[in-house]
Amino acid sequence: MPANINYTIIENDYVRDILDQPRALEATLRGLSVPEGFPQIFGRLEKGEIRRIVLTGMGSSFYALHPLHARLTAAGLSTVMLETSELLYYFPSLLDDRSLVVAVSQSGRSAEIVRLLNDNGRRFAIIGVTNTADSPLALQSDSAFLTNAGEEFSVSCKTYVTALMALHQLGSLLTDANPQETTAELALAVSAVRGYLECWRDHVVELAACLEGARDLFLVGRGGSLAAAGTGGLIIKESTHRHSEGMSSAALRHGPFEMLSQETVVLVFEGDEKTRTLNLRLIEDVRRTGGRAELIGQNAGLSSLRIPDAPQSVLPILEILPVEMVTLALAAQAGGEAGRFTLGSKVTTAE
Repeated sequence: MPANINYTIIENDYVRDILDQPRALEATLRGLSVPEGFPQIFGRLEKGEIRRIVLTGMGSSFYALHPLHARLTAAGLSTVMLETSELLYYFPSLLDDRSLVVAVSQSGRSAEIVRLLNDNGRRFAIIGVTNTADSPLALQSDSAFLTNAGEEFSVSCKTYVTALMALHQLGSLLTDANPQETTAELALAVSAVRGYLECWRDHVVELAACLEGARDLFLVGRGGSLAAAGTGGLIIKESTHRHSEGMSSAALRHGPFEMLSQETVVLVFEGDEKTRTLNLRLIEDVRRTGGRAELIGQNAGLSSLRIPDAPQSVLPILEILPVEMVTLALAAQAGGEAGRFTLGSKVTTAE
């Protein structure tokens, strides 16, 4: 940490929501089951009556679908992932009686999701994933996976990780995975989240020092890590009003690489073994140009960016934690409060 700098962390409701994530995950895990309506949908899928699965949402709800998209595609299912806003107006032909829509919305009542529900007319089956039991999405879906994050102040944190947990359960059911193994994996994720957050203040201070002088932040990864990269870029912008972008590690080389300087920090998600070597090479190349780069993963050099040991399948739940600490660190640098909206609102009600 630079000498003579004292960082002040304002502990508001956003911070309290971050620290409440272990409880929210535990509550969601206890409530996970096979929801009403799912066996009928799965039966149609097995018979070939459903020919495609359309994954949709907005914001962090959309990014949370990346791991499920990869998992279902790897299992041989025909899967399409689109923002709801694009699906409604430019890809409506994907929505017919042989489609299954998996729609994610933490509030269950965002503008695009409500329009999707209103336009449906029971033409296609919908599985909803939401944190709000009395929302349009929960009430109008053919089957609903409910999370138990509780009320959230502003920026998505506990609703995001619990949505990832519910989507992991949904992926297990759609691919006929062992339910005991799924529960055990998710339980390990809860313990890992709790362990990481025990030192949250130290994480914030370390990152505030690491990010001194940073003007632009890029969060990059591949595969399931695209969830944290996309969500991370979003929540840094909305919680700190600082510029940040989430994208694939490969995309950084296709243009944004020209922005690298000592004022640019690239946070690279280590990810799984398929592309880990490529991600590590990117860090070397960024530093070779004079840019700044740090690894987020189980082998990270900074303790604040080090992901606890956990099954690879639940890494997306853990990868967002260091980014949440980044939001608090940037706010502490500025002596301000993280996670308070000034122009927008928790629920987006206009298209």
